[in-house]
Amino acid sequence: MITVPLSYPPTAEVLQKHARSQVMAMGQFDGLHMGHQSVIRTAVSLAERRQCPVSVMTFHPHPKEVMKKGDYEGYLTPIAEKKALLRSMGVDVLYIMEFNEAFSRVTPQQFVEDVLFPLQVQTAVVGFDFRFGHRGEGDESMLRELGGDRMTVETAQPFELNGEKVSSSGIRKALREGDLARALDWLGRSYRLQGIVSDGEKRGRTIGFPTANLRLDDNYVIPMKGVYAVRATVDGEQLKGVMNVGVKPTFHEGDLKPSFEVHLFDFNRQIYGETMAVEMYHFIRPERKFSGVQELVAQIRNDADTARQLLSSSRF
Repeated sequence: MITVPLSYPPTAEVLQKHARSQVMAMGQFDGLHMGHQSVIRTAVSLAERRQCPVSVMTFHPHPKEVMKKGDYEGYLTPIAEKKALLRSMGVDVLYIMEFNEAFSRVTPQQFVEDVLFPLQVQTAVVGFDFRFGHRGEGDESMLRELGGDRMTVETAQPFELNGEKVSSSGIRKALREGDLARALDWLGRSYRLQGIVSDGEKRGRTIGFPTANLRLDDNYVIPMKGVYAVRATVDGEQLKGVMNVGVKPTFHEGDLKPSFEVHLFDFNRQIYGETMAVEMYHFIRPERKFSGVQELVAQIRNDADTARQLLSSSRF
């Protein structure tokens, strides 16, 4: 998959290099959840039938982050993970349009005439709630009108599970509330965090449960504080474990920044400075304060046993 950074207006050089008849899926696609996947699968299928490339255009940073509006609090899929997922779905080209205040003022007409037409987009595939242009003035109906006889538009219908429309905002809410089961159903996969293993307080090793302290490498949506059954990947090795997201109230007072501590089962290797990807599968319990170290150790042992059982029957 080719990744093409874009700014507005695109340079003549970029347009000349990448202009070709193509089917393009457009959207923010944060999360690449089941609904987003249906949009992209539609584009891939159309492109295969027409024997032309399939592309995706996304916008980065997130418009809510730039405009300081709404409930934005991080990414479900930072750009690196989004790239990997789209590559696995068979996308040929990923256009990453820089979203800034200047681009936020671009009208729907300007976007179509200055970006989509010069790239020779044959068909644009969007979700039913797609909005674009200054103040979100454009929708799929306007996009179809502006495309005229130069570009057709396909609209994917809402994707529902158990009568509910799958959405990024719903997944964010589920993660904040500890409803990991719902988040995973709507994502269609585990929720993933990635970072560098860094020095922590090294308290875990003194109580028989050494942990890897994960320093996240991007601005992720942070799930509810608590304990999770996870699978981690370090240097190509996949391992099961248990992760605590929280502030360790047994040892700390006050509102501290959450830490991410992973205890890996049957593992005893030095991994400071290495990249670790953690896939979250089950929410075990909320974080709480214990009366002392002995009570904490007993609970960690129970959490580890619970995690082993849950991971032995995970769907993903």
